[in-house]
Amino acid sequence: MVAADATALAFMDLRQGVPGHVLVIPRRHAENLYELADEEADAVMRLTRRVALALRDAFGAEGLNLWQSNGRVAGQEVFHFHLHVQPRRAGDGLLRVYPHGVPAPTAAAELAAMATAVRHHLAG
Repeated sequence: MVAADATALAFMDLRQGVPGHVLVIPRRHAENLYELADEEADAVMRLTRRVALALRDAFGAEGLNLWQSNGRVAGQEVFHFHLHVQPRRAGDGLLRVYPHGVPAPTAAAELAAMATAVRHHLAG
């Protein structure tokens, strides 16, 4: 155990992608992000920030990756919400989000249409 509070826990990942790889989870079972209560999401992010600051200092991290997957199609393998916190250093060999390079920019009209769809669903 690295850290804990009433709502969330942080512990070392058994599979260290890079030294210092930590997982942060809610105490209550929630399969994925969609099932977290707002208070749990807040608590997980607050604890994640504390862990990130500690990793920066403990491992001399030059950067940090946060990642989380929802559903099998997104690569979720453990069906309890968890947020990966990985301290990064130049040349650490960990893959990038876009292993083949950053995608070309999307057309403004297409971005606007996507933003409209998201806003519609946020409005409920």
